[in-house]
Amino acid sequence: MTVTVVVGNPKPASRTLQAGTALAEKLTGAAPDHVIDLVELGPGLLGWGDEAVAAAVKTVQESALVVFASPTFKATYTGLLKLFLDQFAGGTGLQDVVAVPLMLGAGPGHAMAPDLTLKPVLSELGGTCALPGLYLIDATWSEGPELADYAERWKPVATALMALR
Repeated sequence: MTVTVVVGNPKPASRTLQAGTALAEKLTGAAPDHVIDLVELGPGLLGWGDEAVAAAVKTVQESALVVFASPTFKATYTGLLKLFLDQFAGGTGLQDVVAVPLMLGAGPGHAMAPDLTLKPVLSELGGTCALPGLYLIDATWSEGPELADYAERWKPVATALMALR
C-alpha cells in the first residue's frame, strides 16, 4: 500500500516535512513511499495543466494513506496547500484515500485547526478522514510524546482503513 506525505510549508525541507514524514512512519511502520514538498512545484500550482502538479495529484490519488501537513498560518493551513487541494475534483478527488490532517504551530491557541479547517476540505474532496487531526508545537514537536502517542492510538485504525482499499 502506498503512503504519501504532502507538505504545504513554503520553506523547503521544513520541520513540517520532518513531522509529516515521522507521522507517516509511526502510523505505518515504514518510511513513506512519496514525499511531496509543494514548494518545489512552484508556479505550476497557480493554474491547471502543469505536468509536475498533475503527477503529484495522481500520486496522492493512488495512495492508500496521505498525511497532509501544514504549518498554521492565520489559524488555518497555508495557501500553498490550498492551491494544491484546488487541483482535486470535489467529492471524488480523494476517494479511497485515508487522509490524515497534521498542522504545526507556535503555541496551543490553534490546536483545533487541523480538525476545524483542514479536515473539512479533505472530507469535501472525498477523503476518508476517520482519524482526528494532529496539532504539534513546531519548535518542540520532536521532543514531546504527542506524535508517538497519537500514532500508537490511531495506527490500528489507519491499518484497518488501508486494508479496505
